Amino acid sequence: MKKLSTTERITQHPIKVIQFGEGNFLRAFVEWMIELLNEKSDFNGSVAIVQPLQNGLIHLLKEQGGLYHHVRQGIENGETIDEVKLIQCVSEVINPFEEQAAYFALAEIPSVQLIFSNTTEAGIVHEATDRPEAGQMANTFPGKLTQLLKHRYDHFQGDKGKGVAMIPCELIEQNGTKLKKCIAQYIDLWNLGEGFKTWVNETCAFANTLVDRIVPGYPKDEIEVITERIGIKDQLVVKSESFHLFVIEAPEFVQELFPAHRLGLNVKYVKDITPYRTQKVRILNGAHTSMVPIGLLYGLETVSETIDDTETGKLIREIIFDEIVATIQIPGEDPKEFADQVISRFRNPFIRHELISISLNSIAKFKVRVLPTILDYLRIKGHLPNKLIFALACLIHLYLRDTDRLKDDETYLNFFESLKSDEPETLVNKVLANSSLWDQDLTAVDGLSDLLTTHFKAIASEQMKEVLLNM
Repeated sequence: MKKLSTTERITQHPIKVIQFGEGNFLRAFVEWMIELLNEKSDFNGSVAIVQPLQNGLIHLLKEQGGLYHHVRQGIENGETIDEVKLIQCVSEVINPFEEQAAYFALAEIPSVQLIFSNTTEAGIVHEATDRPEAGQMANTFPGKLTQLLKHRYDHFQGDKGKGVAMIPCELIEQNGTKLKKCIAQYIDLWNLGEGFKTWVNETCAFANTLVDRIVPGYPKDEIEVITERIGIKDQLVVKSESFHLFVIEAPEFVQELFPAHRLGLNVKYVKDITPYRTQKVRILNGAHTSMVPIGLLYGLETVSETIDDTETGKLIREIIFDEIVATIQIPGEDPKEFADQVISRFRNPFIRHELISISLNSIAKFKVRVLPTILDYLRIKGHLPNKLIFALACLIHLYLRDTDRLKDDETYLNFFESLKSDEPETLVNKVLANSSLWDQDLTAVDGLSDLLTTHFKAIASEQMKEVLLNM
């Protein structure tokens, strides 16, 4: 069977998008949307992908001429989605470490309007030591982007019509605001001039975004079946769930540059991204974090098993709809609708999402994703959310039982190891009082110690099934 190559490309479009990052997520998210924009609108644009790190997948993309297949699978409105699409909107792929001239040539393309990125949560940083000599590339992504923008500014002689919109997809709060700040710092550090700084501030947009799609990536366990299905060898097949959400906080003109919302896609342009981030982090991520210790202590292995089981599934639904949703408000929207979508995603038969893999750094995740819900619920309702406190009791038991299997900060693991001989009341109070875990002393939360101790003792003295039946 032959390999995928440029001979399979059907259409060609001018480059409108520069993308930093060639990984699975952007290829199954942004490129998928751009492919649809080209098919169903007059977008008429292609993508130039830049590899932000020294090692990456650019060589494979080059071999395949930027082409690859996207497998989209899931349940939507009760219907099964199982779609394979050839993505052909990537027209150029560049490794700036080896192709510096080609990298800067991108800045000279008049049709470029958008820059997307996903360089991991650690990618948007400013390093005061990042001072490249003439002809050298900056170390950081914001540094490289500053160099590219400066080249564009110089090439077009400060033309205000040649600004671009940055739409970062890194999973950090205020990602666009932070990226803009980093660029401003490099302009000052490298003495690039007030004229360039003004051009960036007045002609370039920096969107804050929230992205949401589960992308397992290359489906190695299914690749033979997929290869037979598409009839060609593809080294870069990328698999994702069918659900997608892209929330963008940006100036209105950005909607015209990237009008994906007009295709009926789940793309929202909003004035304030904060409530959407709260909704996503608390419902999707918070439910994930809560179900991990419950499911693992119950003897289950995956998200779908946990949500489909009679007892654990009932508990997780009650956590989501009775306790988490109660803390969320989005004007004009009902968070229960998002919660319904989350349940469908958890039940996706095409994705095996293992609880133990989600358990990575569970303490930090609980602090960010669940603890704010507990405290807000107490403030709103006047009493603690019983089932989320039960999830915390399960988390403590998991860290006492599976210290060797869990992956977390060694300090946290050693702390729980030191508690194993303590009496329940003492143990619970030590956990709550440890401000290095929670950034606060939780023994000060009225009623928390007593309720948590009650759940902790119940789990220790009975089988999980009996405990859940009595919840």
